[in-house]
Amino acid sequence: MASKDSSLRSEIQREIKMQGEIIRQLKLEEQTDEVKNKLKEEIAKLIELKKQLGDDQGSQKFVLKTPKGTRDYEPKQMAVRERAFKAIIKCFEKHGAVQIDTPVFEMKETLTGKYGEDSKLIYDLADQGGELLALRYDLTVPFARYVAMNKIDKIKRYHIAKVYRRDNPAMTRGRYREFYQCDVDIAGQYDAMIPDAECVKIVSEILTELKLGEFTIKVNHRQLLDGMFATCGVPEEKFRSICSAVDKLDKLPWEDVKAEMVGEKGLEPSIADKIGEYVKHKGGMDLVKKLTADEALINNKSAKAAVEDMKLLLHYVSFDLSLARGLDYYTGVIYEAVLAGEQPDLGKSEKGEPVGVGSVAGGGRYDNLVGMFAKGRKVPCVGVSIGIERIFSILEAQAQAELLYKKNPKMLNQFQFCEENGIPFCLVIGESELQQGVVTLRDMASREEEQVKRDELCKEIKRRCTELEAE
Repeated sequence: MASKDSSLRSEIQREIKMQGEIIRQLKLEEQTDEVKNKLKEEIAKLIELKKQLGDDQGSQKFVLKTPKGTRDYEPKQMAVRERAFKAIIKCFEKHGAVQIDTPVFEMKETLTGKYGEDSKLIYDLADQGGELLALRYDLTVPFARYVAMNKIDKIKRYHIAKVYRRDNPAMTRGRYREFYQCDVDIAGQYDAMIPDAECVKIVSEILTELKLGEFTIKVNHRQLLDGMFATCGVPEEKFRSICSAVDKLDKLPWEDVKAEMVGEKGLEPSIADKIGEYVKHKGGMDLVKKLTADEALINNKSAKAAVEDMKLLLHYVSFDLSLARGLDYYTGVIYEAVLAGEQPDLGKSEKGEPVGVGSVAGGGRYDNLVGMFAKGRKVPCVGVSIGIERIFSILEAQAQAELLYKKNPKMLNQFQFCEENGIPFCLVIGESELQQGVVTLRDMASREEEQVKRDELCKEIKRRCTELEAE
């Protein structure tokens, strides 16, 4: 009898797990009325299944873990995080930005309709006292609400806080469901492209200060994308969804993006091919000249105005027609920073390939967002968000050093500590090394030792680490 009860209980638990997965997939779909009704039905089924477990459910083994897509910060990670924050805040304040803060949750209507296809990733909260609330998806929309609510005409502000997205997390790539954003935005009327150029300058200064290696700041223009889509024959009602597909070109090959345009978005293959010819272009003023000579494109009013804007900005950045930025609220220049040099090993993806972190900063101009909250008012805005979690992933993966905290540690104990903790190299600095201006570098695997000049030490360690990765 007990065995039968146990078997039944296991079957119910299995069904609960399957039902939970069905609900998660429905929440990721576009929330049409049909999907919402289906979601209610599946949630009701889940509740009934849990009732069948009865009071015994509380006796199940409790697993200590953080929720999916979240993390704890250990002391070493906090030290890395605080160093990054300090450098970012210093740069923001050097450029005259002031700090604000906003609630971690907003009225649901404040957030909905601002993110296009990504709106399905917003975390809704249960009804509390008659107000429909949601956790903030980014810091930009709450900032626009703040500007409109307080009737602000000009402000340069920065905001560092956590945001929440019901996304499929990829922890090794620095993609979480709860994560920090570091934003700086400039609101108000200024001469053309000056605030946009300052945002690019801020990104450049921060990435340089954090010593992440070589990077490229790519720019495009939302109006140029719209003009390009119109020239290629994309129906206007599909502009935003096709833009969302183009935005995936930094992660997927063109063939996959085209398949999405045609198969999921319903675009004609010939139109997709025309888009493919445009989005492969990258460059500087040479690309601007090429686009200016494209009569079909330049006859589009939006595209022509965008090309003129790009002429002003291209003294600073790299022009990339494949850059799209998927959020609906962008209206003008958009930009993204990607690392160009060799990146540290951040582990393997589910398919087994090495993974990187993708872009480390992004943003753009959004001149109409404030007006969505205050009819009749237009406060032009431009801003950038530093991908701080991705930067954390890089900084944490960089070389670390350890000290054995003992008053008079024996050399043998220190070597043993290295072996037990998988530390490949050990540096020995004694009186003779200090007198000669060298350090003794010991390979813990071969136990070979070599004296290295202090000014050549970093170069030698990097060389050996590179050889280790290649093995």
